[in-house]
Amino acid sequence: MTESKALKYGRAVVKLSGESLAGDRGFGIEPPVIEGLTREIEKVYAAGVRLGVVVGGGNIVRGTVASSQGMDRGERRLHGDARHRHQRPRTPGYAGAQRDRDPRDERDPHGGARRALHPAPGGTGNPYFSTDTAAVLRAIEIEADVILKATKVDGVYTADPETHPDAEFIPRISYLEVMTRELGVMDAAAVSLCKENDLPVIVLNIRRPGAILSALKGDQIGTIVEKA
Repeated sequence: MTESKALKYGRAVVKLSGESLAGDRGFGIEPPVIEGLTREIEKVYAAGVRLGVVVGGGNIVRGTVASSQGMDRGERRLHGDARHRHQRPRTPGYAGAQRDRDPRDERDPHGGARRALHPAPGGTGNPYFSTDTAAVLRAIEIEADVILKATKVDGVYTADPETHPDAEFIPRISYLEVMTRELGVMDAAAVSLCKENDLPVIVLNIRRPGAILSALKGDQIGTIVEKA
């Protein structure tokens, strides 16, 4: 019997796009999708990874789209809700303003058992900053080794593969290239924070079973964004 591969990254934040919760419908929440994602997170947790999960809201409303339709981004507020059995929600203030607790400590204060944190309901709590930025901020605060951007595609391409069938897959790219080529991996603020803190990003397809755990073991899964 062969031993399982050791983890390359022992502390991570997973950024789930809102669209990943919506399944093929593209909006709302699909219960079977939630169950599948929960099973994937359970595998990661069982492997001993210290894990944070941040969920986007693109399945409900997109800021850029809402703005184009007349909604004032300065007044819009999106509120998260995480009630899955292996998550404990935290407001943005948990990892920032509340200094009586260490955000790096994943022990559940209500029961003593370590759980996966859901550290950013409502994003950063500020307009004009996406949940990508919220995820990166929390990853930096808990001293994560990596941030995983879980999407519907296999990684980063030269163009949107859904609308450009000839788009080329990019297995590895630098932070600077992501920004200068405007590839839309994350918003500019999030990528800049990753660059300043040397925090690698792995963009992967959440629909591929076992993708998250494989990436955390260092397998070539998706696209890695790191320093040149």
